[in-house]
Amino acid sequence: MSGPLPRPLPHDALTLDAIRTCLEGVIPGTIATADAEGTPNVSQLSQVHYVDPGHIALSYQFFNKTRANILANPDAQLEVIDPATGAQYRLRLAYLRTETDGPLFESMKAKLSGIASHVGMAEVFRLRGADLFRVVAIEAVPGGCPLPAPVRPRSLLSAVRRACEGLRGAADLSDLLDRAIAALRDLFGVEHALILLPDTASGRLFTVAALGYEASGRGSGIGWEVAPGDGVIGMAARERVPIRITHMTTDVAYSMAMREGTAAAVAREIPFPGLDRPHSQLAVPILAHNLTHPGACGELAGVLFVESAQEMRFTYDDEDALATLAAQLGALMRGLPPAHGAEVEEVPTPAVTPPAIGDPIIVRHYASDDSVFLDHDYLIKGVAGAILWKLVRDHTALGRTDFTNRELRLAPDIPLPDFAENLEARLILLQRRLADRCGCLSIEKTGRGRFRLVVEKPLRLEEMS
Repeated sequence: MSGPLPRPLPHDALTLDAIRTCLEGVIPGTIATADAEGTPNVSQLSQVHYVDPGHIALSYQFFNKTRANILANPDAQLEVIDPATGAQYRLRLAYLRTETDGPLFESMKAKLSGIASHVGMAEVFRLRGADLFRVVAIEAVPGGCPLPAPVRPRSLLSAVRRACEGLRGAADLSDLLDRAIAALRDLFGVEHALILLPDTASGRLFTVAALGYEASGRGSGIGWEVAPGDGVIGMAARERVPIRITHMTTDVAYSMAMREGTAAAVAREIPFPGLDRPHSQLAVPILAHNLTHPGACGELAGVLFVESAQEMRFTYDDEDALATLAAQLGALMRGLPPAHGAEVEEVPTPAVTPPAIGDPIIVRHYASDDSVFLDHDYLIKGVAGAILWKLVRDHTALGRTDFTNRELRLAPDIPLPDFAENLEARLILLQRRLADRCGCLSIEKTGRGRFRLVVEKPLRLEEMS
């Protein structure tokens, strides 16, 4: 944070971290300001946003008396209430600046859109800026009888520790993704989640791991794509900051369900698998930092997304916990061996496989975007589609079932950028997409840098112009 550093608080002083539950937007805060002549004004706030242990941000929506007073006199006093205990706290604030774009602004805008939709004020609550304040002091308001704090269903700190320990034992990228999904389910109590990786060629992100969507009627979500800036996932990717919504929003800028049912989705898109009415969503960027430049902004390695039908399911503490998990994922992604093994030069020994029997599967390929359809049902496109088309062509023409990473990398008809991550991620995507949507074609690892195409029915290939 730029600007002068605040004076350290006494060791027994209240901290902003200790009262973050007051900043969730359940109970509006009350702010007191004064103009240049000292005339006071008191008003309520729709959102108080935690920035870091020494700063908060307030939503600037209207140029009202509070706004005019802050610009004339930067000192303010804020009173907030813990919605669980009823305890009240008073914060002395010093105005620093207003941000109208960037990570802080987008994070506040997303949360405000959920609050606005929740109270039926979506057309009124329009964020114009994020007013950044330094917290000078915090005191508990005397009086009253605060209720005891509720017992949390789980220890997030313990969950983070155990999850990170489990991730460190992953053998490869595919195993790492599976372990992360299992940790979300077993340690964090998450019921619906996605992990997406970036496609450097298109700039979009695609889903390679999913939790809890199999019964939705839309598939598990493997292969679904999103563009940076689109919805909470795309916004977290673009701004490199967690985006959290605690109430269902009708703001299309942050809603993902709007993608379903479009003409593109019917033809060559996998529909968003998410909940029809999510009341809580949290998207956390997975960043891979360059160890030689530790102060630089991390490279986007993916996005971790969770959602729930329960309001206020994900708090600031959940955001911190999953951000830590995402940081561990980003660190491990750089050093893991490929899921299909390191590259090898030798040609694999052909496997002896029984002949495929039954009615043939129609495999249709469209060269314009390398999309592949199985029996008229869309399966996959792009690099993964090009890989599958090469595999089935070689199988049909040459009887091949065994392949290597190296030959795919050198194949002129696969539009692969010059780095290993794209091939590795696309092989994982293809393997999981086939397992999700097709029982007669599959890919299995057979050794170091080798994999096998398992074909259980005859294939009939159709190349479309």
